[in-house]
Amino acid sequence: MKLHWEILVVDDEEVMRESLAAWLREDGYLVDTAASGRQALDKARQKDYAIYFIDLKMPGGLDGIETMMEIRRLHADASIIIITAYATVDTAITAMKEGAQEYIVKPCNPAEISLLVGRIIKVKNLQRENTILRKKLTRGYRFQDIISKNARMRDILQLCAEVASLRSTVLIQGESGTGKELIARAIHNSGDRAGKPFVGVSCAALAETLLESEFFGHEKGSFTGATLQKKGKFEIAGGGTIFLDEIGDISPKLQVDLLRVLQERCFYRVGGSEEVHVDVRVIAATHVDLQEAVSEGRFRDDLFYRLNVIEIRLPPLRERREDIPLLARHFLERLSHELGKDVADVSEGALKILLDYDWPGNVRELENAVERGIVTSKGRILTEDDLQFLTHNGNGNRRWSPPANMTLQEMEKQLIAATIQRTHGNIKEAAAALGIDRSTLYEKIKKYEIPR
Repeated sequence: MKLHWEILVVDDEEVMRESLAAWLREDGYLVDTAASGRQALDKARQKDYAIYFIDLKMPGGLDGIETMMEIRRLHADASIIIITAYATVDTAITAMKEGAQEYIVKPCNPAEISLLVGRIIKVKNLQRENTILRKKLTRGYRFQDIISKNARMRDILQLCAEVASLRSTVLIQGESGTGKELIARAIHNSGDRAGKPFVGVSCAALAETLLESEFFGHEKGSFTGATLQKKGKFEIAGGGTIFLDEIGDISPKLQVDLLRVLQERCFYRVGGSEEVHVDVRVIAATHVDLQEAVSEGRFRDDLFYRLNVIEIRLPPLRERREDIPLLARHFLERLSHELGKDVADVSEGALKILLDYDWPGNVRELENAVERGIVTSKGRILTEDDLQFLTHNGNGNRRWSPPANMTLQEMEKQLIAATIQRTHGNIKEAAAALGIDRSTLYEKIKKYEIPR
C-alpha cells in the first residue's frame, strides 16, 4: 500500500534533501521535495501528503516550526517529522508541543528512517481501513439523513419508503427532539414529490390570526399592514409536501379550516373570495398524544382521523440506545468539521457516559452534547472528561426517589427551575431537555413565577 502514500521532504540543503528523498524512493514511496518553507506550503496546498520531513533551521522567512504549524492548518491529519542538527531537550519539546509526530537528528540513518516511516504508514493504513469500515457500517443503517439499527426504527424507515410516493396524509407522533421533521423530509425526498417544494410550518410559533395567514396567505388590504397579496404555505408547497409541526397546538377555528383543506383540497386566502385549489401532501407532527386530546375535547376527532391515515410513532432515544454510538460518531464527524476542531473519535469511557444517560431531549440533546464536548475537548478523542457535564445533570439510569410530601406541581416547578439554571437561561435548550415546546415552557415559567 506504499504507493498510496506520498511524502514531502523540506530542507534548504540540496544534498540532505535529495539523499533523504532517494532513500525513501528506494523503499517504494512517492516523494516530492521543497527547498524552503514557502515552497513546501505551495506544494501542500496542491496535495495532501501523508508525511512531511521538515528541517528545523531554514532561512527565507519560515523556519521548520512555522512551516509545520502552517501545514497542520491545511492538513490536520498530516504526520510531521522534524529534522534537526541540534538535538536538545528544548528543540524536542518545542517540536512535539507544536504538533510534530517525531524528530530525527542529522546525519540521518536510512534504516532508522525506514522503520519510522513504515510504522507511521502502518498506523495510517489501519486508520484508513477503520474509516472505510465505519462509513460502510453507517451507510448500512442509513435511510436518507436518518441513522438507526434499532428494530422499531428500521420498521418505521421501511414504512416511510413504502408510503413515500402516496398522497395519503401522515401523522408523526413522538417526544420533542426525536427527529419528526427528519422523518417528514425522508418521506418527501424518497417519493415522487422529491423535486417539488418541502415547506415547513411551526404551528406553535404563531398566534391564530398570523398562522391563518401563514397557512393560506392573504389578499391586499385584508387587514392593517397587508399592502400586497401574499401566498400562503399551502400554495407555496403546491405539488410538494407541507409539514405542519406541532399540529396539536392549533386553535379550534384553524382545525375547521384545515379539515376543509384536507377534504376539499382548496381554501380561501384571508380576505379573499376566490377559491385556491392545491395539490399538496400533508405531513403533520406533534409531541402531544392527539388521541388523548380528542378524548378531552381539545382536538376535533374528524380532523384527527383525516390526519392519522398513516401513523408513525417515533420511539425516544432512551428506547433505542443501540443507536447512540452510531449517532454520536455521525455528529462527531459532521460537527468537528463545521467547528474546525480535529476530533476524530469517541473513547469507550465517553460512550459509556452517553449510553448511561437518559436523554430527555432525545437526539437533539445528544447532538448538542456532542457539540459541547467537541468545543471543550483538548485532544483528538472525545473522552469522559469532555462529557462530565452529563453525569452532573442527574438524568442517568440511577434510581431516583421523590422527596416526601412534595406535590406534583412543586416537583414540576423545581424541575423546570433546575433545568433553566443548568442551561444558563437558554429556553430553547431547556425546553428540549424537558421534552416540551418553548411556548409551553414560557407558560409554565409565567405560571410558577420562575426567574430566568
